[in-house]
Amino acid sequence: MPNTFAYLVLALWPLVSIMLFRRLDTGRAIIWSLLLAYLFLPPPPAVFDFPLMPPLSKQTLPPVVAFVVVFFQRGRDMQIFPRSTVARLLMVVFVLSPLATVLTNDEPVFFGQIGLPALRLIEALALMVQQAMLLLPFVLALNFLRNGTDQRDFLQALLATGLVYSLLMLFEVRMSPQLNTWIYGYFQHHFDQMIRFGGFRPIVFLYHGLWVAFFALMVLAAAAALWRGGTGRLKGIAMAATGYMWVVLVLCKSVASIAYSLLLVPLVLFAGRGLQVQLAAVLAVLALAYPAMKGLDLVPDDWLVEQASHIDPERAASLEFRFDNEHVLLDRASEKPYFGWGSWGRNQILDPVTGEFLTVTDGRWVITIGVFGWVGFLAEFGLLAWPLIVLAVRSFAPGWSEQAPFVGPVALILGFNLFDLLPNATITTLTFVMSGMLLGYLEGLEARQRLQKLQLRSVM
Repeated sequence: MPNTFAYLVLALWPLVSIMLFRRLDTGRAIIWSLLLAYLFLPPPPAVFDFPLMPPLSKQTLPPVVAFVVVFFQRGRDMQIFPRSTVARLLMVVFVLSPLATVLTNDEPVFFGQIGLPALRLIEALALMVQQAMLLLPFVLALNFLRNGTDQRDFLQALLATGLVYSLLMLFEVRMSPQLNTWIYGYFQHHFDQMIRFGGFRPIVFLYHGLWVAFFALMVLAAAAALWRGGTGRLKGIAMAATGYMWVVLVLCKSVASIAYSLLLVPLVLFAGRGLQVQLAAVLAVLALAYPAMKGLDLVPDDWLVEQASHIDPERAASLEFRFDNEHVLLDRASEKPYFGWGSWGRNQILDPVTGEFLTVTDGRWVITIGVFGWVGFLAEFGLLAWPLIVLAVRSFAPGWSEQAPFVGPVALILGFNLFDLLPNATITTLTFVMSGMLLGYLEGLEARQRLQKLQLRSVM
């Protein structure tokens, strides 16, 4: 169980956030407050669980605090919904679809002697509030992280915090993952999953070692981008950091993230911005299409397991276990295809005697489809992917990225994050920040182009 210090740190976070907003401009304060909270606040089960409300955790409390502070500081400059009709629709469905989920799950579910309760309208309210809270980083980034300077600031913040965090990661690689236990009084996952390839992989204060590895991948990509696009002293620091973070990533012992880096880093260093956003959009479309491909047996599960066995038989067995669970969970989801089974683990298979879960949900896609159905899945993944798709279309027009040299690397990081939601559930506040940032950039670009046309007409 979390100790008193864990709850104290969580409770004091609003004061830290306010201090950041008083010292930094709005855009940088948003970046740093959400990034620091994600990295250093205690993970669940350290939450404030008030009645009739979704739990306030490191994922939901910091965006709420940041939104409230920004609302009082610059509420007149903030719009909740983007100009894009598609994005607006996806946001509305994302927030309101839990109501349909609850209304279509008004019956209890039984597995032998074990029963799960029917969903009540009060749970619809809590789920909708939770969805709205998850969107707050997207809304903040949409409004206040809209240009190339903001994208550079985001990458620099990733690099700075990543270099500091890497020291904690290396400590746990050598000494075993104990920091969360020593500081916050509990271990946040299963310790045996932190042992890989004859050694430890770090977890620090995140949800799992896979989250740490993907964060290391993000930092590596940020370092490579700043190496390519930076100047002066920053360029030299970023060059050294690129090599260093690649070593750190390998020590995180996540095969998927290491494999991603072999494609992501060369793309960041050598590909043009157009190709970068186009490939990011391809990854986003693959993430959207994967569940349908899975249901139609178009995913070569056996071949992928066979390839993994050449790397490590243990990893191949883990991959096969994931695929088997995906098939079972997708069959379960097909019984409630539109709006899902809702909360309380109703989307899973339970042991009819003990009540223990017989299925394991790894990928975010299968979790979302099981809980909120295809409607909820398309709303969530579609909203996150939409800026990448629009960017890819715009990338064929001249001058689309003249003032944003880092738009390609940010798009690639988001694209790989969406793709990683197939095997894992590595969706974080940073995922929503990147999506909102790119959509805000697109809206700012459209506004500048409209202004230029008006000025041209006035001259003529």
